[in-house]
Amino acid sequence: MIFTRRNFLKAGSAAVAGTMVLPPLLSSCQNIQISPDVKSYLDHFEVTPEMLQKVISEAMSKGGDYADLFFEHKIANTLALEDGIVNRAYSNVDYGMGVRVLKGDQTGFAYTENISLEEMLDAAKTAASIAGDPVTFKQGELLEKIPADYYRISRKWEDASVEEKVPYLQQINSRIFELDGKVTKVSASLADETAYVLFYNSEGRLTYDYRPLASFRARCVMEQNGQIESGSSSRSYRKGFEWLGEDLVEEIAREAVDNTNILFGATRPNAGEMPVVLGAGGSGILLHEAMGHAFEADFNRKNESIFSDKMGKSIALDFINIIEDGTIEHNRGAINIDDEGNDVKKIYLVKDGRLESYIHDRISSRFYNVEPTGNGRRQSFRNIPIPRMRCTYMENGPHTKEEIISQVDYGVYVDNFSNGQVNIGAGDFTFFVKSGTLIEKGKLTRTVKDINIIGNGPQALADITMAAGDFKMDNGTWTCGKGGQSVPVTMGLPTVLVKKLTVGGKS
Repeated sequence: MIFTRRNFLKAGSAAVAGTMVLPPLLSSCQNIQISPDVKSYLDHFEVTPEMLQKVISEAMSKGGDYADLFFEHKIANTLALEDGIVNRAYSNVDYGMGVRVLKGDQTGFAYTENISLEEMLDAAKTAASIAGDPVTFKQGELLEKIPADYYRISRKWEDASVEEKVPYLQQINSRIFELDGKVTKVSASLADETAYVLFYNSEGRLTYDYRPLASFRARCVMEQNGQIESGSSSRSYRKGFEWLGEDLVEEIAREAVDNTNILFGATRPNAGEMPVVLGAGGSGILLHEAMGHAFEADFNRKNESIFSDKMGKSIALDFINIIEDGTIEHNRGAINIDDEGNDVKKIYLVKDGRLESYIHDRISSRFYNVEPTGNGRRQSFRNIPIPRMRCTYMENGPHTKEEIISQVDYGVYVDNFSNGQVNIGAGDFTFFVKSGTLIEKGKLTRTVKDINIIGNGPQALADITMAAGDFKMDNGTWTCGKGGQSVPVTMGLPTVLVKKLTVGGKS
């Protein structure tokens, strides 16, 4: 059976938290000519253009500057394996819409899980109260916007059964045990998510998005001479069921084993301030957290970011180019439209070492009098959109990895980060490094593990003195948290040399 919203609701799954009362199926588009694609989304949410216009009129009735409606239907499934058995399964369906009204830089917002005209009008009245001057809103022409298509798929996750997914978890379990005799335990999970989005605003824009997202993770535990270590690997893309296969299983299994094996015999380096080489790929987490958040325009328009007065100024060496991109095909951070209905773009945050752009939503783009960058994102229909990253990465530089390492007399090479903390305003950060390698007299020597890297994001950016041409995207299961909201993101980096950071090791 095709796993549509209506089929799921008819099945009455116990996995759904709470209840959702839906209106009768309505015939959309009674008087307005719209395309079949848009009509399918209107019918999916059982609304009509006339209903949308009534709700927008109510939202704008108190003199708001702008209003939008965000509809979302999300289906999420997770299977988990432990001790050789797929022993856990979760499903969740989320469904509803949010109404947002802007008045100056103030936001009125309300949401409902019941998409009936009455409930939507009530939500619109609540959101409209941010403004206080009753007016008669003149409805403009409805303007369809066909979205981009950055993640075309062959087979929807809704059409794949649990029975078809389970073998991939069993395969990765068996393969990890086959790869190394030291493996004592394997855990793995396969998660898929599908979101249908419909968007309409007071400017008449009507658009939509279909958002698949799949994540595959594996973790293994090994024991050698009484020493126990663990490591993991993950991949996540906006792809369909066709993404699963033997090559993917092999890639994740080998990486999980390699990431664990490297920890045996690892030591901690001497503590202190020293050069740090950030390895290509996963080290992009430092770029994302310690630098990327400081480029988000809400922090800058409120003068909370250290970059708030740096627009157009040099903040790094001239070979440094940092990009924020939502258009990479099948990327975890890609979106066809942002959650304010805007087109998504590839933008340079830093170009030739100069601060070129902030990361904008509608409010900040109006404040700075620039075009939206397609970075207005929200966790769900229950949240307001705010400036968020999608895929943040640094372009290749003019050096080689070998050249970079040869310049370090004593320092560390790090490429496997786990977690950290960042002070957005000042940019101070602390990151925990799962594993890396000591650099002595220009050569990689001993494996190091469990160290802290401490520094300041803007200063670390200014202190990048070399960048290699070995850029790598980290396509793991990265999720960014901000303002109580979480969204999927990705990041990438070539190998770079930061001339000094504080490394926490042995004293």
